[in-house]
Amino acid sequence: MPYGLGMKSSLQIGDVTVPGRVLMAPMTGITDLPFRRLASRLGAPYVATEMVASTELARGRPDVVRRAAVGDGLNLTVIQLVGRSPDAMAEGARMAERAGADLIDLNFGCPAKEVTGSAAGSALMRTPELAVRIMDAVVRATRRPVTIKMRLGWDDRDRNAAALARQAQDAGVQAITVHGRTRCQFYTGAADWDAVADVKAAVDVPVIVNGDVRTAGDARQALARSGADAVMLGRGVYGRPWLAAGLQAALDGGTVEAEPEAAARHGLVMAHLDEVLAFYGASLGLRMFRKHLGWYVEQAPWPADPTVRRAAKAQLCRLESRADIETQLAQLWRLD
Repeated sequence: MPYGLGMKSSLQIGDVTVPGRVLMAPMTGITDLPFRRLASRLGAPYVATEMVASTELARGRPDVVRRAAVGDGLNLTVIQLVGRSPDAMAEGARMAERAGADLIDLNFGCPAKEVTGSAAGSALMRTPELAVRIMDAVVRATRRPVTIKMRLGWDDRDRNAAALARQAQDAGVQAITVHGRTRCQFYTGAADWDAVADVKAAVDVPVIVNGDVRTAGDARQALARSGADAVMLGRGVYGRPWLAAGLQAALDGGTVEAEPEAAARHGLVMAHLDEVLAFYGASLGLRMFRKHLGWYVEQAPWPADPTVRRAAKAQLCRLESRADIETQLAQLWRLD
């Protein structure tokens, strides 16, 4: 049945219409401009930038500016900011708006120690008063809709996502994404989609459920159990940039779209590599692409023996030229 839950296939966030309800999360080292362009061409309605440190963005640090890179070929431009200074986050939002952001997302969910150690990311769930000051400052600083992404709480003793969501709505935040784990869980155990229902019940703005969504069945269950308005994909898109479009089609029409066959998949890998090389240059681009190449090999069903795939992955990720990657990947997937 259409969408499985009688839901519209678009999502309204302030004055922005997201043309689908299967979103891709901001992921450091993953959702750079080449990945976002490829996923968008494949039909992903929403792919956020990598996490952008607001203080370093304001200083013009080249690698941070690159993370916020915008360009054509995107359905939407969603820039995610991270930091703990209300003033710096507000300036980051102004810069994001000038750069062409349609939506500005605030990171209250990253569990990485290098982020929480500076009292940012999910550490802000331990200091909700500071989180509110950040939201207030950013909402005042920009005309673009502001959203937040958070976890259920810092740990199981302090699951304060619903309370913080109410404060976010009061501050003018226009959508809330919740990863169904606490910070202390990192990525262990299973995402608690049922707990996201408490956030949905607490606010009137759209709520997006995140965590462990990799299949159409996962998406349907996450939506049903959370009552959320949309789902957000994370690690499930590694080596599968077509996944958001495929799950959206499945939810809209009730049929799971087939994974790409070998020739089509090979073409997508090479198109992705070409985008990466054009964006970063040959030397850095090859290094940056290796993790993606490894995931493409891992996620493909050929060869059937995973041991052979792992060995091929190790070999392919040591190659130093585009031509060698193209040839050896074709041989691995028996396209020659």
